[in-house]
Amino acid sequence: MRCGSIEHKMGIKASPTCVLDFDDAIGWMVGEPHKGMRGMFTMMNGARIGVGLQGLGLAEASYQNAVIYARERVQGRALTGPRTPGAPADPIIVHADVRKGLMTMRAFIEGSRALAYWIGMYLDISERTDDASAREEAEDMLALMTPIIKAFFTDYGFLATNLGLQTYGGHGYIREFGMEQFVRDARIGMIYEGTNAVQALDLVGRKLPMENGRLVRRYFDMLSKHLETASADPELASFAKALADAMQVLQEATLTIAKRAAGNPDEAGAASTDYLQMFGLVAVGDMWLKMAGVAQRKLAEGGEGGLGRTFYDSKLKTARFYFKKMLPQVLALRATIAAGAEPVMALDADAF
Repeated sequence: MRCGSIEHKMGIKASPTCVLDFDDAIGWMVGEPHKGMRGMFTMMNGARIGVGLQGLGLAEASYQNAVIYARERVQGRALTGPRTPGAPADPIIVHADVRKGLMTMRAFIEGSRALAYWIGMYLDISERTDDASAREEAEDMLALMTPIIKAFFTDYGFLATNLGLQTYGGHGYIREFGMEQFVRDARIGMIYEGTNAVQALDLVGRKLPMENGRLVRRYFDMLSKHLETASADPELASFAKALADAMQVLQEATLTIAKRAAGNPDEAGAASTDYLQMFGLVAVGDMWLKMAGVAQRKLAEGGEGGLGRTFYDSKLKTARFYFKKMLPQVLALRATIAAGAEPVMALDADAF
């Protein structure tokens, strides 16, 4: 065995990648014949959750730096009037578009972190429980959510690192500040352990029809029960209504793809990435509904005995941002899914 070359990569440069040449080498069978793919996916599924968390972690690092910079960097005045009249300019955190970027990062990070803990709970149950029914439920949720965790977290993680860099403006493009490294390092998460397009195809082509649709039906049943409980709470009703509408859009898209793909497999391929994004938005929305419920209860109790009123008030305000500014993206995704495969496949290959 010898090292053929060291790869020069866009990011993750502290992780060496090389070409290994095996000349006149002898190979030995490891494990049972024809079981290698199954063994590989045991490793790959665990790695895919880890990669999703890598995207989330980079988003968090970028967010923390961006917030500090936005509080300290002064430029221009707030459109509603000076916030710091005695200073030559206001900090850029007063500007609506800067705040929109920061809020998008925050809402994605906190909602996705909750989703990661939730799926981590099922990972523990699947490995530790003696209850066969509980294990089946946990394994179903893991199988369904793994491609979503991997692809949605890394897609939005890359978006978040870009938003963090954008907060810095030109300074973000300079290596000295470190923001561009987050962008470069985040980009690989969308590629390795199965590209995000492969994750989307896995979700649509394998996970939706698996066990005659049991996995996705189980998830929708679970979400429906949560929505029913939340809808009965006047303080959560508006959040629950927004999520219920989004879930209905997701269910309709699920049926549309299943019907169309039965006649033309390209329909599944053309819709898969949009569908995964839609599913991820709904799944994170469910986490925000749970967190909003906890925050409401803690505030009603006076915010004592926990993390304080400011923390829970911030949770509610971030939840409102998510439901009003991010979850409505499912409507645009519905339109692109409904457009079908024809616009995607119409151009002849030699016309590109």
